[in-house]
Amino acid sequence: MKKIIGLIVLVILVGGGYYIWQEMQKTESTDDAEIDGDVIAISARVPGHVTEVTVEDNQMVNKGDVLVKLDPRDFEIAVERAKADLNNEIANLQTSRGDVPLTAATTGSTLNGAKSSRQEAAEAINYAQQQQSVAQARMSLAQANVKVAEANATKAAQDVARYQALVAKDEISKQQYDQAVAASEAAKATVDAQKAAVVEAQHAVAAAEVGVSQARAKLAHADADVEGAMTGPQQVTITQTKVSVAQAKVAQRQADLDQALQNLQYTTIVAPAAGIIGKKNINVGQNVSAGQQMMAIVPIDNLWVTANFKETQLKIMRPGQKVKLTVDAYGRDYTGTIERIAGASGAKFSLLPPENATGNFVKVVQRIPVRIAFDPGQDPDHILRPGMSVVPSVRVK
Repeated sequence: MKKIIGLIVLVILVGGGYYIWQEMQKTESTDDAEIDGDVIAISARVPGHVTEVTVEDNQMVNKGDVLVKLDPRDFEIAVERAKADLNNEIANLQTSRGDVPLTAATTGSTLNGAKSSRQEAAEAINYAQQQQSVAQARMSLAQANVKVAEANATKAAQDVARYQALVAKDEISKQQYDQAVAASEAAKATVDAQKAAVVEAQHAVAAAEVGVSQARAKLAHADADVEGAMTGPQQVTITQTKVSVAQAKVAQRQADLDQALQNLQYTTIVAPAAGIIGKKNINVGQNVSAGQQMMAIVPIDNLWVTANFKETQLKIMRPGQKVKLTVDAYGRDYTGTIERIAGASGAKFSLLPPENATGNFVKVVQRIPVRIAFDPGQDPDHILRPGMSVVPSVRVK
């Protein structure tokens, strides 16, 4: 009977052992695993003087809670200065815009006036040239009349000389002689009058030449005015360019104002995510520089497990497989899912990777990091913390 009982116990033990061995073949586990989470470094984006710190180490904060306040007065002054600069550039832009139609109207009026002046100058030249021609004709006529008068005076003088000899011999009457003398005197007076007319004609010609010169000078001035007025479109273009430059300056000043307002907002440092404060090293009265780390926030809503499995355990391990997670701190199990397997072993990611190119090579089983996500709703009380030890068991079959 005892033999039968012993045999039954042996069969049960063998069957139980075989069952346990079969179950062990369906899972892979490791004790080289811990909970991981993001650690958000909180730093100042602008330099400043700390006026208030509202949190302490290990304090729970929500997203948007105020953590630190810096003295905002310097940044408020910068905002006011930026607003003044922007208003000044806006005024310059409005002035430049008003100059465009004014320049267009002014240049158009100037061009029309210059063309009208040029037409008047051209007509003045024609009139002066006509007056010059008339004066030259009169001078030529006066010079011809002088020659005629001189010829008549010479003939009259010769008659007087002949009549003088004849009157002495009583061959002609005294009356005829006196008439010849009077005619000679009249001829001389005519010569003088014609010479005076020549001088007057010369003055008229000189005056006409001056008039022509003045008219030509006016025409040259009018041509210069027309040429200058023809640059009107270029002046309008230049004015429009000034408008574009003013618009660019307004945009630049607006950007400066936006930056000043943004810097003012940066004086109030808020929590970017919900989590627990850690590594706080800031106090009221300190001066901080841009980028200086003041504390850290550990979000506890986004935790996962990093398990370093041996490379021999990854043969049939795949993303999506279910995992039982035993947390040492609480002695309770959680469930999760493999998210992804690392692209290299942990040794490859270390600061000083091992160098195996020697004659003393010893093969060592490598470990590959595997990321395991907690299933939703596993930690409603938020008691899990990054760094806690975990034993994951992956169901591979």
